[in-house]
Amino acid sequence: MYRYYTTKLNQYGIMEYPPLPIPDTVGHYGKNGIAFEGICGHFYGFVEYEKELPASDVANFDLVPGPSPSYYPIDEETARRAHEMMSFRDYQKGSKTWQYRVRVDEASMIADRQKKRIDPMYHEKVDRLLASFSRRLAENLNAESRIGTMCPSVLISGGSNFPVRKKQRQNEASERNMKEYQEIMGLISRICSVGTGGISSDEPQAIEKLKLKLEKLEKHQELMKAANAAIRMKDRGKGDAKLKELGYAPDEIAELRAPDFCGRVGYPAYELSNNLANIKRVRERIASLEKLKEAPPEGWGFDGGHVVVNTEENRVQLIYDEKPDADTRAKLKANGFRWAPSQGAWQRQLTSAGMSAARDVAPPVES
Repeated sequence: MYRYYTTKLNQYGIMEYPPLPIPDTVGHYGKNGIAFEGICGHFYGFVEYEKELPASDVANFDLVPGPSPSYYPIDEETARRAHEMMSFRDYQKGSKTWQYRVRVDEASMIADRQKKRIDPMYHEKVDRLLASFSRRLAENLNAESRIGTMCPSVLISGGSNFPVRKKQRQNEASERNMKEYQEIMGLISRICSVGTGGISSDEPQAIEKLKLKLEKLEKHQELMKAANAAIRMKDRGKGDAKLKELGYAPDEIAELRAPDFCGRVGYPAYELSNNLANIKRVRERIASLEKLKEAPPEGWGFDGGHVVVNTEENRVQLIYDEKPDADTRAKLKANGFRWAPSQGAWQRQLTSAGMSAARDVAPPVES
């Protein structure tokens, strides 16, 4: 399926796109349109075709090709009831669904743009983040609608015998849901950062990439040692010839032979020591990830809940039977655990350190 985002409306407020062939799907965002981040102009909706449109049609109607994201269902009936409990205006059928799809479409276009910028080995992680965004946003908006039905507005029900405590509980639930919404929207920033930083253990190819990094570090270590040996040769001409053989250009050879502020030439000992420490660190990360991959640890029960080793999310999760008290929450945060409403758990990344922290916070119940 080929999707094209529309940028034009005719005088009647109808999206403009080629009359033929007839599109398989037409999605209209609304009269005001929506501006997607990083892309000029407004997009009023989209059309989808089974076959790709000719380039001339795309140009003539100023269509913008884009990806076709996956959507999750939005509870329109609950959204309508929530609206009617807050407003005298009629609910516009489908408005909650389009509110959701606009955000997902925006995220999918950002993800598509990011994938064009980075190495293909990162594409799977971008897709996973986008899928998580789409699923969690649907859950959050549906929760927003359910919260909206908990208590009517005072303008709707009137001030007499207004359920103040019920309204307070609704406001508290709404605040929690808004915090989760902000966390979900933060996934867009994570999408934009994929492939631009270090190697995360979350990445499916983390072990392979770490092995490549280790290989480069080891080669660089050998190169520095060989260069220092060449510089220490009594015959400078032979030493320079050796450096040239190692791949150094004349200006690089001159830079290596120039004494630093301590009178040292070549690569200083601290640079070899630091690189060796990085080699050791990367080797340990590879060993740790391989161990987790080959024999994932199992969860356990603790007093008041249980620990889940979620390999799919790459998280160790603490699930409590009841909300933990303030001291326990403080201890969880101090040990790197964060509350994930979508998972109903306190969690951190699934690493050996994460498992150790979980045992400290929630020691297994002795059988």
